[in-house]
Formats: sequence, C-alpha cells, structure tokens
Amino acid sequence: MRFPPALRPGDTVAVIAPSGPFDRTLCLRGAGFLGERYRVKFDWSIFQRTGFLAGPDTRRRAELDAAVRAPELRAIVAARGGYGLTRIVHAADLRPLVNQPKWVVGFSDVTALHVECARLGLGSIHAHNCAGLGRGDAHARAALIDVLEHPTRPRRFDRLETWHPGAASGPLFGGNLTVLFTLAAAGRLFIPEGAVLFIEDVTESAYRLDRMLTALMVGGALDRVAAVAVGELTDCPAGPHGVPAEVAVRTRLIELGVPVVAGIAAGHGRHNAPLVLGAPARVTDGQLSLFGES
Repeated sequence: MRFPPALRPGDTVAVIAPSGPFDRTLCLRGAGFLGERYRVKFDWSIFQRTGFLAGPDTRRRAELDAAVRAPELRAIVAARGGYGLTRIVHAADLRPLVNQPKWVVGFSDVTALHVECARLGLGSIHAHNCAGLGRGDAHARAALIDVLEHPTRPRRFDRLETWHPGAASGPLFGGNLTVLFTLAAAGRLFIPEGAVLFIEDVTESAYRLDRMLTALMVGGALDRVAAVAVGELTDCPAGPHGVPAEVAVRTRLIELGVPVVAGIAAGHGRHNAPLVLGAPARVTDGQLSLFGES
C-alpha cells in the first residue's frame, strides 16, 4: 500500500461535491477552516442541486476527474456524503492517482471512492467531509489536521468492546456498510487480502444491517477478512422486533470467527475520528492500533 505525502501548511486542497447536496453555510465554514492552513480550491458549481444529487452526473464526474488530474493538489476533500458516487465512480478515471497520489478525504458515500483507492493500492482518509468541519468541533478539526500532516503516525484506540476475542493484523479497509453492500451488488467491492474491516452506518434498522452483513457473508465477500472493527451505528433503530442494532451486528460478525472489536468513535457521530485506510492495523482484545503501535 502506498500513502500520499503528508500535507504541509500552504499546500493546495480541493473541495469537491461528488455526491449529494449540502448546507452551503456549513461547507463554506469548513472550507474557511481549511483555508486557515492550506490553499483551498473549489468551483462554485459544487452548490448545484439536482434532486438528491449535487448537480448532474456529468458535472460531478468531470469535477472528480479534474481533481484527480490536477498536479498541484495534495488532497481532495468531499463536501458531503449522501448519495451519488456509486453513479459515477466506476466510470471516473482515477489512474492519475497512481503517479500523482493525493489524499482522498471523506466518509459515508465517499466509501465508494475509498474502495477505488484501495483497488489502486493507495491509502486514503476516512474522516469528516467539509460540511462536517463547518460545524465547528475543535477536537474534530484538530484531529483531521493531525492526520493530514502526520498520516503515518502510530495511533491507538483503546477501551473498545471485545465482541470476539483474538488478535490479527492487516491493512485497514472499509467505511459505510450500506455503501459496501451496494458496491458488492454492483460487482465493484474490492477487499484486500487479510484486511481489518472497519464498518459504520446511520439510520439503518437492525434487520437491514443483518441483511447487508448476511449478503456479504453468503456471497463470500468477507471470507478474506482478518478482523473487524466496528464504528458508530448512529440512529440505527431496533425496529418493531426490539433487536438493538449492536446486537444484530455482533451476532452476525462473531460467526466470521475472527477478532471483532467495537466502539470506535468514527462514523456519523460528532467527532468521527479520522482513520487512515490502508494503514497497517492490528486488532487485539479491546484495542485497534494503526501503523505499528501495539
């Protein structure tokens, strides 16, 4: 796995909108925060709205292709997730990232782009989108800057729940479960051999989470996973049968027979701790460590 260079103050960052529409004020606030340290570029067309999309597919794909090709950029930050990347990412030309690697930053729907980076053997950053930075959480903002400028620094998440004991290592991979499930249905899911799978989700009921995990398991997508790290299951209701989302997910994952930890503050919650996807990761009881820290 290759990792793009660390950012330095004054580097150029692009904000793009490859998915859904978003709150204009929050995005501008987030861009303003990034602009305190980096040169921020965006086109005003990111504020277009076509139903549940940030403009038509042609606009969003052209913007993504241009950002990937731009030699001056050191990072590409998504304005928001939502929905839309799975409509265009399969047709986007991401090959320039191989020779001109740059950090792809975002989460939720941006999982589709993280998967394509993994397919190219490139690391990326699962973290707040630009609009999320606009909410003004100082902790979340500082955490993202730290990861952008020290991406390979060892990091550790302690006091996690152990859903299935054991220890295993592998490249960190994953993101939003619904998007991973969607990519599998489209034949676009690529999971590296022996990966530590990270998953999170939002507003999906327990039985839907069970259904998605079951489909991935039955289809063999998770056969090569070495361990699983579960992030936030935000606003995921128990549903009419009263089964908590955490119980449904835990019940399915322990059947994989690999180490499983849960409780990472990454996903659709307030802080959304940045995770370097592709990083050498190790899961032990109650702990996830990245880049060699044990």
